[in-house]
Amino acid sequence: MDNSQITSQGRMEGWLHLIRSNRIGLQYSRKRYFLLEDHFLKSFKSVPHSKNEDPVRSAIIDSCIRVTDNGRESIHRKVFFIFTLYNTSNHNDQLKLGASSPEEAAKWIHSLQEAALKGGPHQGVGDHIGCPNSPWESFRLSGSSRASHTKSIDWTLCSGTHMEQVTADVIAPSPWTIFGCQNGLRLFKEGKDRGSRGKWDDHPAIMAVGVVDGTSEAIFQTLMSLGASRSVWDFCFYRGCVVEHLDGHTDIIHKQLYSDWLPWGMKRRDLLLRRYWRREDDGTYVILYHSVFHKKCPRQKGSVRACLKSGGYVITPMNHGKKSVVKHMLAIDWKCWRSYLQPSSARSITIRMLGRVAALRELFRAKQGNYSSPEFLSGELTRNMRMHQTDGNMVQMPTEDGNSKKNTSEEVDQVSSEHASLVGLNDAADEFFDVPEPSDYDDSENGWTSDFGPEMNSQDTRHPKISTAAGFVRKLHDLAVQKRGYVDLQGTAKEDNFSCCYGTTLQKDPTCTLPCSWTSTDPSTFLIRGKNYLQDRHKVKAKGTLMQMVAADWLKSDKREDDLGGRPGGIVQKYAEQGGPEFFFIINIQVPGSTTYSLALYYMMTTPVKDAPLLESFINGDDAYRNSRFKLIPYISEGSWIVKQSVGKKACLIGQALEINYFHGKNYLELGVDIGSSTVARGVVSLVLGYLNNLVIEMAFLIQANTEEELPEFLLGTCRLNHLDAAKAVLLKPSSRLSSSSQGPVRN
Repeated sequence: MDNSQITSQGRMEGWLHLIRSNRIGLQYSRKRYFLLEDHFLKSFKSVPHSKNEDPVRSAIIDSCIRVTDNGRESIHRKVFFIFTLYNTSNHNDQLKLGASSPEEAAKWIHSLQEAALKGGPHQGVGDHIGCPNSPWESFRLSGSSRASHTKSIDWTLCSGTHMEQVTADVIAPSPWTIFGCQNGLRLFKEGKDRGSRGKWDDHPAIMAVGVVDGTSEAIFQTLMSLGASRSVWDFCFYRGCVVEHLDGHTDIIHKQLYSDWLPWGMKRRDLLLRRYWRREDDGTYVILYHSVFHKKCPRQKGSVRACLKSGGYVITPMNHGKKSVVKHMLAIDWKCWRSYLQPSSARSITIRMLGRVAALRELFRAKQGNYSSPEFLSGELTRNMRMHQTDGNMVQMPTEDGNSKKNTSEEVDQVSSEHASLVGLNDAADEFFDVPEPSDYDDSENGWTSDFGPEMNSQDTRHPKISTAAGFVRKLHDLAVQKRGYVDLQGTAKEDNFSCCYGTTLQKDPTCTLPCSWTSTDPSTFLIRGKNYLQDRHKVKAKGTLMQMVAADWLKSDKREDDLGGRPGGIVQKYAEQGGPEFFFIINIQVPGSTTYSLALYYMMTTPVKDAPLLESFINGDDAYRNSRFKLIPYISEGSWIVKQSVGKKACLIGQALEINYFHGKNYLELGVDIGSSTVARGVVSLVLGYLNNLVIEMAFLIQANTEEELPEFLLGTCRLNHLDAAKAVLLKPSSRLSSSSQGPVRN
């Protein structure tokens, strides 16, 4: 493959595509050969013949540079897996690159992150470490100075400098109980508790597990396809399409199912789903689905819309990547009349649908593990199933015979309006690459061809359609999709004003029984690096925490709320007035939207900070140091499978995935974690918020130890949040936002 990369002696090289926008906002790609060596990223128009050959352009990768995964984008009916490099001191200073496969993109992302974490050739210069706005620029890139930066890295997966196997950092019992084996697949059900072995819910979560003789990437490619090739193995699938492309990791899809595999007399079913995917560090792919309402895809005559409460695939490589363990899970309401179909029959339908894993296994066995969906390779698109949309109205819908009615003028109008929103972008001179203005576009080169329609072509997240498209989460499913808690967060805000005393708005409940409350959780639930971790990579149970959780806030506002610790009347300032030795560590998780929600967790220590050298280094360090060390271990101890799978149980370096604003006062350090700085983080959190009332969320925070002297690690603190309710968040008055005199954001 001409897009292959090889690594040798610290070098990473191979073909990538430079993604650019022309003067009218249309994206195009240019193929370039990249070489990453030491801290220099070099670009060539052809493969360099010697080490002395000068690149077309080059850039320095240092601690100011961050790399983000933007997922899939379709550019002129060719699918790229996009990642973006940008300068933390200047988000307009960025470079957008595309790989032909997620595996190649992952290799480049990891190599670039490694180079950035090691620092650049100027690391010894004190003025440069903190990434100031200095005359020296590490990166020169083209594009509009007004272009806003979009980030899509999966915040639940960043696990540090080393490529560790993605294993859980949480000790928790499995909720799954095996109940049978069918066609070579193990079948499990999810029980409410360990004593429910013989009981079934009305719409139980059932999982099939099997081994497929194929790479995780090839299986992922096959499962993501909605084209005609799917009928080769998916006996349930009639046809499908992408209704709306939300971002590189999320879209809305419509699937119609055959009726001949359903019980006699049962009408055809269809599903309208929100699909989210990600790739984990060890090559595991996760694809998650749940039913949604979308105005552009109403119910169709002759079929019944089933409700997928939770479902998806987890594809984990094994045997050095030659085989994969495939887990397929479904919790689905088939919308059957009870008098017509008994619950046991509905379960049997779900189990039969899970049998697709066996069909997938036989497909790859017949193709000796080399199967690839034909429409990805040949460019075949399911044009007869496209939904063309304009201003929220359905323009084209599939009919029973597969033909569609078109409104050509409306389609043209929509394309024009989509492009018009990008006309204002300034096509600046290319400072990083000498790329002429394109007269035509690159031919497809062994890549994946898009299964998106013309209207589904890549959309920058600056595009206004994204914000309107995201309105699907503002609507409740008219059949009460997710009756157990899937609600629209934005629609739950109340307009009542409350007075706010910071540190008191969320009640404490040590019994863990009251809704919308907090308490600390058992530290031994979490695994941290042991004393000999650098030699044996062994993690141990945490034995305690350095700080005590003393308060929490659950707030809502019309804007982002920063520096809560510096505001008068709060718990932090009350202790500051007393002049005691107490020091506060505040984690303020900010979820943006028309209503911005803030979850602030207050941790306090009474011993001198100097007694904890690693914490002292963190408090006094610069932003780059803090971002490379602050770590979160998440855990959904109660909740649906889809939420647990989307959040995971793996430690992550938050600062490598999300923007963190630091505020330092005389007795506190506050971390403002901006969820809005990552599109994938927003997607995960919006999913979590949809089920919020029925979740128990546990978290642990720590500073990553990287040297022998710093080990073993210790937890700063833990928390357990019980069934939070968005409607109970305290609405801040404008007067309560005034902050006291603090040092403000730290910019060392």
